Amino acid sequence: MVDVLAHESELLGLVKEYLDFAEFEDTLKTFLKECKIKGKPLSKSTCGSLRDPKSLKFQRDLLAAFDSGDQKVFFRLWEEHIPRPIRDGDSLAQKLEFYLHIHFAIYLLKHSAGRPDKEDLDERISYFKTYLETKGAALSQTTEFLPFYALPFVPNPMVHPSFKELFQDSWTPELKLKLEKFLALMFKASNTPKLLTLYKENGQSNKDMLQQLHQQLVEAERRSMTYLKRYNRIQADYHNLIGVTAELVDSLEATVSGKMITPEYLQSVCVRLFSNQMRQSLARSVDFTRPGTVSRKLKDVPLLPSLDYEKLKKDLILGSDRLKAFLLQALRWRLTTSHPGEQRETVLQAYISNDLLDCHSHSQRSMLQLLQSKSEVVRQYTARLINAFASLAEGRRYLAQSTKVLRMLEERLKEEDKDVVTRENVLGALQKFSLRRPLQTAMIQDGLIFWLIDILKEPDCLSDYTLEYSVALLMNLCLRSAGKNMCAKVAGLVLKVLSDLLGHENHEIQPYVNGALYSILSIPSIREEARAMGMEDILRCFIKEGNAEMIRQIEFIIKQLNSEELLDGVLESDDDEDEDDEEDHDTMEADLDKDELIQPQLGELSGEKLLTTEYLGIMTNTGKARRKGTAGVQWGGPEPLRRPVTPSGHRTGYPAKTYICSCNNYWPFSSVTQSCPTLCDPVDCTTPGLPVHHQLPRFTQTHVH
Repeated sequence: MVDVLAHESELLGLVKEYLDFAEFEDTLKTFLKECKIKGKPLSKSTCGSLRDPKSLKFQRDLLAAFDSGDQKVFFRLWEEHIPRPIRDGDSLAQKLEFYLHIHFAIYLLKHSAGRPDKEDLDERISYFKTYLETKGAALSQTTEFLPFYALPFVPNPMVHPSFKELFQDSWTPELKLKLEKFLALMFKASNTPKLLTLYKENGQSNKDMLQQLHQQLVEAERRSMTYLKRYNRIQADYHNLIGVTAELVDSLEATVSGKMITPEYLQSVCVRLFSNQMRQSLARSVDFTRPGTVSRKLKDVPLLPSLDYEKLKKDLILGSDRLKAFLLQALRWRLTTSHPGEQRETVLQAYISNDLLDCHSHSQRSMLQLLQSKSEVVRQYTARLINAFASLAEGRRYLAQSTKVLRMLEERLKEEDKDVVTRENVLGALQKFSLRRPLQTAMIQDGLIFWLIDILKEPDCLSDYTLEYSVALLMNLCLRSAGKNMCAKVAGLVLKVLSDLLGHENHEIQPYVNGALYSILSIPSIREEARAMGMEDILRCFIKEGNAEMIRQIEFIIKQLNSEELLDGVLESDDDEDEDDEEDHDTMEADLDKDELIQPQLGELSGEKLLTTEYLGIMTNTGKARRKGTAGVQWGGPEPLRRPVTPSGHRTGYPAKTYICSCNNYWPFSSVTQSCPTLCDPVDCTTPGLPVHHQLPRFTQTHVH
């Protein structure tokens, strides 16, 4: 009660201020009368006039300077009356200020009857350029403003396609309206009752804090599970190690007694007692049977039990949505969590030989129809499973045998608007399909390039996964001459979208944007369109800020832009469907198993336990020899990408750079020496290693000295 009395005057003042603001006139009169009768004092500190004559004068002067083009007066008033925290921290104020600088920079071009005064125009352009290099640099990574950074360097902006909008009659009035709304909003906010301000701030603060705590809790639980799994593995490895140690000590004692211990016996001890985890970590340990060599494998990973696929497929088609979801999840987990190598290959081969996805089925009710299910969970889990298949080279070959899968995925991609994860996985599968030439051709013919360009017009609305895989898919399709010709039909739009993406904050997409630009600029008509829109000026803006690799790639793009080469028969040869463009490239993404939608209830089976309990089949699994071929060749060098890639594969694999010697030996770029590490003939290897920006031995077969 004492605390209430101590702040009573201020609290009553807050109530009076709010009633006055909300125009509760009768209530306010009654409130004031009752306060007077009870002798309750009202704080006067919270009560102020709702209209400030000084602010009104400032607004009039600011708008007058806007109309007259007096930028010095305008920005002096702007900096005096708009608080620095708002100017520097509020995104709306920052964007408005950027456009205001553009308004004053081009004012003479729009309002001069004849030729504008050159000295005055140069001064305005110089002022705008200084702003871009200082305060305006904060927006340089925003796609909305990126083209305007080339404005000071364009000789005649009035005829430049990128700045056409600025010189329309409606642009200046619309900007003035935005300025007026901003001023009204800002000075109205200063008159907001303190009671309302306190309510909003505390309510939002509590909401944000609750959301933050929830995220921290989820993250803590995830880390806890990870650490628990690590602990269990370490504990198991510890017990195994103790067992190995005890047996080896016994063996050592036996040798003292004169008993012979063979290398085969020692290796059998390790194979018998070490866990799978320990075997992986010791995969490069010394082979006791061959001194001086390295053991590649101690023992094959055991194969998983075979399944009754006929019963599985029947329940996937006729079962309840919840059962379908758990089965799809379990089948995916069996593929994603299996050990890379023979175990995973055997799982995949079993799926393919039993036509799990009904790619060869002509029945109207098939597994692929689950992509059209009314259940969001079933649709999503079907898309995840197909994406897992597409992550493996053999899986892609299986799915590519019929265009039926491709058509259904394209249809789902364009229709799916409820579930982001479903669309991500469908897009991921299609992107991996684009590693194969026949599927590239089909996607280009189906007009998928136009759909990709359409969604990439607003990249900030896309998730990181969707953005990366959309741009990578676009690049793969643009590497084909048919894809380039398709882009030529909407050259202006394609170039604008790609130039906007160059400055996007997600730097993972840069290699794909560069690759797409470099590829389509081989078409003369697209080069002409790019030159007309000042593409070279836009590209040179990124040379100032990009890293070394980005700069080198942009220089290649500029060189392509300025080339005068015409199309020839060599380019068209890339449409030969007989040439397989795919490498033997397997990459299973962690995202395939993220954010699971369903969890088993008490007593409910899921995962491998569900499969081996309800769907155990006759043991028919056999090892399958891995198809030999070149590993996934990725290009990590100075030139833009010229081969189809997938984001998950482009970020994995071999070191991005190697040294190469004329003896065809190669070694990591990070090595402390540039000398050839092999004992080759000094006559043949007198030159130090040269840095070569390739990733795999396939590129090291050329002499570079």
